[in-house]
Amino acid sequence: MPGGPRVGVLLPQTYMNESGRSAGPARGATRVALDHVVAVHDELDLRFGEIRTRLGGGLAGHNGLKSLKAGFGSPDFARVRIGIGRPDTTDPEIVAGYVLGRWRQPEAEVRDLVDRAADAVERIVDGRDALA
Repeated sequence: MPGGPRVGVLLPQTYMNESGRSAGPARGATRVALDHVVAVHDELDLRFGEIRTRLGGGLAGHNGLKSLKAGFGSPDFARVRIGIGRPDTTDPEIVAGYVLGRWRQPEAEVRDLVDRAADAVERIVDGRDALA
């Protein structure tokens, strides 16, 4: 929207588990305050389709968030958590395959999820979502 906030998008050219290696230096180079950073990520612990926003908090074993914390020097950045659900096993290989594999849901449901996640990011950027 013209006249709205200026926004930059960084798509790290690393694996998610190493995203802090590129996001940290990018943040430093652009001098973006940590409270202006929004990380969008998958969340096994939320059912498919659920979206939650938050500021800071725990890392829940998410290696990508751990890497971002290391790259930024703090976990106090905004997050849009996108629920992907969890398979009915704790086997690390099956869970990894689930996270990295193709969507199992119908295309229309995935498109809706992406649209709603984009709306959540927009609400944070324009100040309509007061994160706690």
